[in-house]
Amino acid sequence: PQTSLGSGVIIGDALGVINNHVVEDAEDIEVLFPDGRKIGAELVGSDIETDLAVLRLQTQEPMPAIELADVEQARIGDVVLAIGNPFGVGQTVTMGIISALGRNQLGINTFENFIQTDAAINPGNSGGALVDTQGRLLGINTAIYSRSGGSLGIGFAIPASTVSHVTTQLLKSGRVSRGFIGVEPQDLTPELAEALDLPSDKGAVITAIVKGGPAEKAGVRVGDVLLSIGDEPVTNIARMLDIVARQAPGSKVRFHFLRDGRELDIDIRIAERPDPPRMLR
Repeated sequence: PQTSLGSGVIIGDALGVINNHVVEDAEDIEVLFPDGRKIGAELVGSDIETDLAVLRLQTQEPMPAIELADVEQARIGDVVLAIGNPFGVGQTVTMGIISALGRNQLGINTFENFIQTDAAINPGNSGGALVDTQGRLLGINTAIYSRSGGSLGIGFAIPASTVSHVTTQLLKSGRVSRGFIGVEPQDLTPELAEALDLPSDKGAVITAIVKGGPAEKAGVRVGDVLLSIGDEPVTNIARMLDIVARQAPGSKVRFHFLRDGRELDIDIRIAERPDPPRMLR
């Protein structure tokens, strides 16, 4: 038998959030509290693309829930605390600051908008809380950058806003529904913008289109440069994926492109993003 250990956060009445990679494929889940209580839990739902999972604790006892912070008010340099159970030694709190906001393109998750912190995060901290000085949840600690396996002062947390959005959908339907248009984008770098004789390096170049997908049906072509979706500008592919994912499947949304030096609008009917393939372990 194989076991896995991680940290978690109580967000509501007998509801907990943890990293999906901690409980993925688990046959039995048990939650250990700092006071020594052990309570069984069942998986409500999980989202591979943000690495979040929701658990329902098998108890009728009232549970203290953490308050969510407004991540939009967080600033680089703010003091934060990381709570978890590193290496299984027991509950630990470490202190640091917010080193960066909106970190993406790290190759950790499909949808990335991480809070970076230098608060010490080690194996076993995954799923634990990153809180502000008022004890409010800023994010769920999920990964570290390390060459040794230990903390080097570069940790990443999934922001509370993402946690709230994903949790709401998992509780509602057991899965997360996201928008999908069926394209493969590439960041518009300064070099690529110069090669294509484009006025700006902000946007995403469409390099491939899913046959029969929403984008192809609407008339999108390979080589089109996506500049905005609705009223929201597209600065890179991470931003594009986030905006598209937030669109309701079935809705029609206006996409603003640059094609052969001309700007044009294309209305695309949003489809539902297919579930990602499961990786063999």
